[in-house]
Amino acid sequence: MEQEIYQNERYGAILAIINRLKKVSVQDLTQRFGVSEVTIRKDLSFLEERGKLFRIHGGAMLAEDERRLRTISIRQSEHTLEKRAVACKARELIRPGETVFIDAGSTCAALAREIRDMELRVVTNSLDAILELVDSPGISLFSTGGSFRPEACSFIGPGALETIRDIQIDTCFMGTTGFSRDGAFSSQNVIESQLKSAVIKASRTAVMLADHSKFGSTAFSVFARAGDIDVLVMDSAMRDVEGVAALGIELVIAPVGSSLEIKKS
Repeated sequence: MEQEIYQNERYGAILAIINRLKKVSVQDLTQRFGVSEVTIRKDLSFLEERGKLFRIHGGAMLAEDERRLRTISIRQSEHTLEKRAVACKARELIRPGETVFIDAGSTCAALAREIRDMELRVVTNSLDAILELVDSPGISLFSTGGSFRPEACSFIGPGALETIRDIQIDTCFMGTTGFSRDGAFSSQNVIESQLKSAVIKASRTAVMLADHSKFGSTAFSVFARAGDIDVLVMDSAMRDVEGVAALGIELVIAPVGSSLEIKKS
């Protein structure tokens, strides 16, 4: 799909302009490229479906900071023990027969691996989670559908949002790129953030999964704040437990080779 985008010189040029200016109008693009507004709007729709930009009235704005993007394969190779510990602890929060949502991301993929033997309805926008669960006999598996985003191995966009609007979720398990000290959870893509926010609103219980490296960092687009999340699961390498607990989230610490510690606000 990336090849498809860059084979069209105008697509690549539009993305270069938006990455530089952050925001651009349809009128400006028609003048730059000497094509009709109808053509530019089609170009913008194509690029929005692929998570590259975000349509606004009369134009488009940057959907993600490409300078900070890191592929799912890179993220899967980092903090693997901590992510597995978080996934194992998150499994304990699931009751058989529930409808759960599993988000895209390396920690959420680890959770999918841990629940293969359970009896659940699983809704997911993650291709990695689908591949983990596709042959699990007790799992009723539902995909959100939508436009595929290779950087996160996920499905996003209007199609995925429409699916979420029609589903009742008991517990969602969400991933995050950044988790700031004032309790803002963020991702690198605005359209991905839209889906994350919609899932959290559609769920009775929202659980955030984050290894300790996420704390104190920020990404491009905020999708939730501390008050939106019921439970936060982190690994025992997290040092500022008191600072996180002070945000008012129930904090569960997943031991990496030691006993479980639970702290509540």
